[in-house]
Amino acid sequence: MALDSLKNALPDYAKDLKLNLGSVIGNSDLPAQQLWGTVLATAIASRSAIVLRELEPEAKANLTPEAYTAAKSAAAVMAMNNVFYRTRHLLSDHEYGTLRAGLRMNVIGNPGVDKVDFELWSFAVSAINGCGMCLDSHEQVLRKAGLEREVIQEAFKIASVIQAVGVTLDAEAVLAE
Repeated sequence: MALDSLKNALPDYAKDLKLNLGSVIGNSDLPAQQLWGTVLATAIASRSAIVLRELEPEAKANLTPEAYTAAKSAAAVMAMNNVFYRTRHLLSDHEYGTLRAGLRMNVIGNPGVDKVDFELWSFAVSAINGCGMCLDSHEQVLRKAGLEREVIQEAFKIASVIQAVGVTLDAEAVLAE
């Protein structure tokens, strides 16, 4: 199992990550599609080849082909949107906020899966990429759709642990060279 492989690869100083990884994935209350879509989208967003290589096969096995593609689409479109909207927000010249974005993001309107699932995946990716505007926007959509805060928090717990595992394993790989 990929999860065990990742946990075993973590060094002793990252024991908390081992425990958290097992908990956020192995004990999640999220429905399988929301869980594994979040895992896949955040594994991509983590930019860790090690994490993606280990988690992608299990995610693919637990997702429909449409959900698998949609989770990858969420990671792709949010990689663009998070940079764009975070930059627009951080600039002291607020006139940029009045300009037309002019970027294609049609997948958000028609992701090929339940819109709530896609929004949850986009939210989790935005947590990794640190875009406050996107986090607020997706959180509001999720709350209006009836998702409880605990469900939304589950997504960013997964994102935080997957990101930390990727950072740790990538650092260890570099230090072992």
